[in-house]
Amino acid sequence: MVNLIQNENMKIYRRIRTWIMTILLVVIVIAGSLIMFFVEDGQEMKAGEWRTQLENRQTEFRTQLAEPDIDKNVEEFLTKELTLINYQLDNNIPPDQATMWGPIHDLTGMVFLITLFVVIIAGDSIAGEFSTGTIKLLLIRPASRFKIMLSKYYATIIYGIFLLVILFLSSFLFNGVLYGFSGWSQPLLSVSADGVIQEKSTFIQLWQTYLFGTVATVMYVTFAFMISAVFRSSAMAIGISIFAMFAGNIVTSLFQQYAWSKYSIFANIDLTQHINNFPFREEMTMGFSVSVLIAYFILFNILSWAVFTRRDVAA
Repeated sequence: MVNLIQNENMKIYRRIRTWIMTILLVVIVIAGSLIMFFVEDGQEMKAGEWRTQLENRQTEFRTQLAEPDIDKNVEEFLTKELTLINYQLDNNIPPDQATMWGPIHDLTGMVFLITLFVVIIAGDSIAGEFSTGTIKLLLIRPASRFKIMLSKYYATIIYGIFLLVILFLSSFLFNGVLYGFSGWSQPLLSVSADGVIQEKSTFIQLWQTYLFGTVATVMYVTFAFMISAVFRSSAMAIGISIFAMFAGNIVTSLFQQYAWSKYSIFANIDLTQHINNFPFREEMTMGFSVSVLIAYFILFNILSWAVFTRRDVAA
């Protein structure tokens, strides 16, 4: 099994497109960091102007809260923001945007791009073997079809982990150079529902975001593998998977009013909705979403295994 995984890894990393996607990820991280530092207010925040900006926001929020006809939801939001600002000013704690952690957290959005890259690899993993005819060379080996398929799956996930590490290292090192590494111990501040300030580890929170993003990556990769095994077409597997990534959430949101929409994979694939207390539907919980994703994960794998192991490979 180890030799099969090594063989699949060699196929992935020998291709030019693999390294083009990796380099593109780093370039986007660098470009995004530079924009946040020079074009936005990163440079000024680092220079110590964060107190002035927070004081201006403090005055602005107090003025808005003094309005007699203020909306209740807006009032709740401004109250929490004002509580956070007061705490930062009183304890001399700069906001994330004044340290390297601000842009690093913003760049976690690149996990979606990683998912896109890994789906491209997954979509071509099985279908590409059929298209080029090299599947016959694999099947004449003593290894079972199940092990061959599993090795491809593992190798694809390993590439996704590799890109995730690249994302973290490039964003951490580059923004550390721009903002300085002195903000390593910077706490992540939040306000609880009862208005109490909570300090969390920024590093742990960052990797929690990565972890939830990885769940979506694994689900889309598994879906791409299923399409690849069923249709034996790289273009179709990649096209359908990418279309699902971009259009799935939009289509699902159109049916949000219906209770059955909560069983859609797209309604549950973003687990951060439960951390942020904004579920797709009010009755949905973290346990429910995880259960739905597990069900889809098993279904996709069963279909992939059934088709790949039983379909005839004739000339």
